[in-house]
Amino acid sequence: MERAKIAVEKVGSKSTVTRCFSKYPLKFIVPLKAAPSNIDAVWIYSLTYGGGIVSGDLISCEFDIGDSCTLVLTTQASTKVYKSIDSRCSEQVLEARVGSGALFVVIPDPVTCFSTARYSQKQIFRVVSDSNLVIVDWITSGRHESGEKWDFELYKSTNHIFLDQDQPLFLDTVLLEQGSIVSIAERMQEYQVIAMVILLGPSLKHIQNQVQENVKRMMSEQLHMPSTSAGHHYRSNSDPKRLAKPTIIASCSNFGPKGVGVVVRVAAITTESVYRFLQRQLVGLEPMIGISPFL
Repeated sequence: MERAKIAVEKVGSKSTVTRCFSKYPLKFIVPLKAAPSNIDAVWIYSLTYGGGIVSGDLISCEFDIGDSCTLVLTTQASTKVYKSIDSRCSEQVLEARVGSGALFVVIPDPVTCFSTARYSQKQIFRVVSDSNLVIVDWITSGRHESGEKWDFELYKSTNHIFLDQDQPLFLDTVLLEQGSIVSIAERMQEYQVIAMVILLGPSLKHIQNQVQENVKRMMSEQLHMPSTSAGHHYRSNSDPKRLAKPTIIASCSNFGPKGVGVVVRVAAITTESVYRFLQRQLVGLEPMIGISPFL
């Protein structure tokens, strides 16, 4: 299988795409002026022909971000995973090498799996001690307008980060699979979106600190909010005094030597609330990449 490949290197002190190859059904768009001219950052939009991933598709891509370069990988819309045919699984694999002092920002729109879809993605990042990495990985429950909520058969997302080629730094897998006894929808209850944000590297330390403070404050406020406060809690019919779950919940923790990385996990009732959350938490990236993410 031939892989799509992107290489970014310094050319005349500017981060520049020196190689760009893609193969059906994947396509890359590299706009010339995505960020202001005074910001040294390359933006790449990933899309698929037909607007989504078809049953049985196998997409593989490789990224090489050279020393001191900045690359932002994003999408133009949510990644749609169409219905599975004959129980075939769609797969997507991303492998990246992030050089010394480099910054790789992966900020796609969410994955949206159609009814019966089977989808597996794996992302592998190889970094050095001063590499910088931002990963947003998230999924919605499906096509609400069609009445689909957690109706897909399988969703699996794996993120692995290795330090100095082979030292495991972060190993994580999210697996949602329909069970014979309890469905995904029953397990997820009111929540329609789950997300994970990873922040790694010395250049992102100030953002890590701010995100941790924001999450701590947000959850403290929500968990102490009176049950009469609209938008955060509602009263249970069975127990008027009981607090319902918040519309968005988040947790934050460090990983790696000396807490070099931070991982944030989010569950929310609406996609819009996660977009707003990501906008607030990642606004500190704007001076590095030229545009505030998810605006």
